[in-house]
Amino acid sequence: MTEIPNAPRNTFCGQTRREFFWEAGGAFTGVALAGMLLKDGFLARQALAADGVTPLPAPAPNPLLPKSPALPGKAKSVIFLFMYGGPSHVDTFDYKPELYKFDGKTIKVKTKGRGGDRNEGRVVGPKWNFRQHGQCGAWVSDLFPHVATCVDDIAFVKSMYAESPIHGSAMLMMNSGKLLGGAPALGSWVNYGLGTVNQNLPGFVVMLDSTGGPISGAKNWSSGYMPAIYQGTVLRGEGPPILDLANPAGRSDDLQRRMLDRLKAWNTRHALERSGNPDLESRIESYELAYRMQSTAPEAVEVESEGAKTKELYGIDDPRTEEFGRKCLLARRLVERGVRFVQVYSGGSHNDANWDAHGDLKKNHDYHAGRTDKPIAGLLKDLKQRGLLDETLVVWGGEFGRQPTAEYAEGTGRDHNSYGFTMWMAGGGIKGGVTVGETDELGSTGVGDRYHVKHLHATILQCLGLDPNALTYFYAGLDQKLVGVEGAQPIRGVLA
Repeated sequence: MTEIPNAPRNTFCGQTRREFFWEAGGAFTGVALAGMLLKDGFLARQALAADGVTPLPAPAPNPLLPKSPALPGKAKSVIFLFMYGGPSHVDTFDYKPELYKFDGKTIKVKTKGRGGDRNEGRVVGPKWNFRQHGQCGAWVSDLFPHVATCVDDIAFVKSMYAESPIHGSAMLMMNSGKLLGGAPALGSWVNYGLGTVNQNLPGFVVMLDSTGGPISGAKNWSSGYMPAIYQGTVLRGEGPPILDLANPAGRSDDLQRRMLDRLKAWNTRHALERSGNPDLESRIESYELAYRMQSTAPEAVEVESEGAKTKELYGIDDPRTEEFGRKCLLARRLVERGVRFVQVYSGGSHNDANWDAHGDLKKNHDYHAGRTDKPIAGLLKDLKQRGLLDETLVVWGGEFGRQPTAEYAEGTGRDHNSYGFTMWMAGGGIKGGVTVGETDELGSTGVGDRYHVKHLHATILQCLGLDPNALTYFYAGLDQKLVGVEGAQPIRGVLA
């Protein structure tokens, strides 16, 4: 360091230590003010580089600010009820009388699952009775007596198909439209296209089962090649949904605000560096969101404030349905507060901890349907009575269905089936009481009008007012789309 002539000894640049801190501290309030003005856009047209001529880059706008949909869309948010493991369509919503007739008999039928290709198999008849419900007369098995009361609000798609009968790649396909990891999740695309209404809560929330997450883990809610601000925020399956929301002992709300002001000040000082670094921009937005959540999220996730009748509607008063009921009720509270996309998982980990019924089908599905039936119906009824169903799209399904034949020489377990399975939708933009598509007489494969997972994604985007074939993100030399660069049309038969 160059010594300044005649400077007092033991000082820095001619200043005492006290003078230095006094002058430095006096500037901090100006930095905070500049940060707020910059975020409001006040300085965007005035900032110049050191030469006094070259304008500095304008600060990037908040990527989650609400955007107007390109098309007329009835839905404002989505709740995706994901039955991880693959529920059996022929035991739930796809009534096949022939299966009862051939129960236990070995017949010729082509199937392909994790066990490979087969040309014959032993038929497993459904272990539950089917009945018709509602004005539409939809067939529903006794596994879902509560959901059966809502069929006039539901559109069933019974000829869904996908490429992979393997959990990992099928999960990624259902969640991101791709068989391999690295692509943005459906919730990321929705937030990219529409932003989110509530800037103090995440736009994309994922609630996992208490037994753990699904296979492929965080890839299922990743933002992929998009900025990290679009990725899903995971809430816990049991206990407090979000840890560490309360201030630690000794930390006041005032201190919390001062810490946020410091972050904004840093944000301002490094505006030029940020403008050329989208990843850094996204991380800063994530930090700011984390601070804002500490003042907003505690109220949003406080389901105990709901009335006794509401809790009973969701099954929170019953140990069997309490966990999934809490998550469904929390999903309603989140979309009510402007969260754009909520995904709720039933089942986690491996084997019978989810809907993957390879051994005892009845034991597996009795357990998982018993945990979810009443909460799902409660969610639909609660949304409807609050006037929210018309603007909330509810989606139900897993990554695939199950085969009509037994997987093993003994037992009732079914292998995976990605060539024909059922999903359903209700709410914003969807016509209730309808069924489109069908599988063959045994439920082995879709016939007639078949609908790929990409058609489901296109339908969801269309309901939200997003053009599935125009919503793009440039990456790797292509205008990437959720529905693939080749595009896909929505399922017209279910659109209201």
